[in-house]
Amino acid sequence: MNLPLTEQQEFKVQDYTINALTKAEYTNCTFSNCNFENSDLSHNIFSECDFIDCNFSNANVTHTTFDGVTFKNCKILGVLFQNCNTFLLSFKFINSTLNLSSFYQLKINHTTFSNCIMHQVDFTETEAKHCVFNDCDLHQSTFDRTNITHSNFTSAYNLNINPNLNQIKQASFSKENVSGLLESFNIKIKD
Repeated sequence: MNLPLTEQQEFKVQDYTINALTKAEYTNCTFSNCNFENSDLSHNIFSECDFIDCNFSNANVTHTTFDGVTFKNCKILGVLFQNCNTFLLSFKFINSTLNLSSFYQLKINHTTFSNCIMHQVDFTETEAKHCVFNDCDLHQSTFDRTNITHSNFTSAYNLNINPNLNQIKQASFSKENVSGLLESFNIKIKD
């Protein structure tokens, strides 16, 4: 599909729930205070774009390309990232809420999640090597047959990762959150 090219544009305070975002290849664009809730973003290409203070809740990202995209202060509830285009997939999440989103079976190596609320996020069978989970709340997030080799969880909290079901070699944890590795063994840890 040949898409029109939109470069170095700023989109501010747009409500794409009313008027859909034009299907295009967006390069080096900034979207600020935009509402994409329940929007169909399928087949769009976002390359080196920044989304700031945007609402992506329940957006359809089927076959959407995210290449070098940063989400900052965004609400990203229930987004099924596993449906997006996996070619050149790379993104970063800063101060965002990703509750109920899914990265099922994706390769998201080297992704940074910084100061994010990530309740009930699905990382089942995800390859998440060298990822950083900096000050992230992983309450009830699922890690099942997930490869988190060399990933950094030292400041993450509310995590529950079973070492028997996941590849955790060389992953980093703190003394404070290491109990999240032992919860599945049903043992008691006392001070």
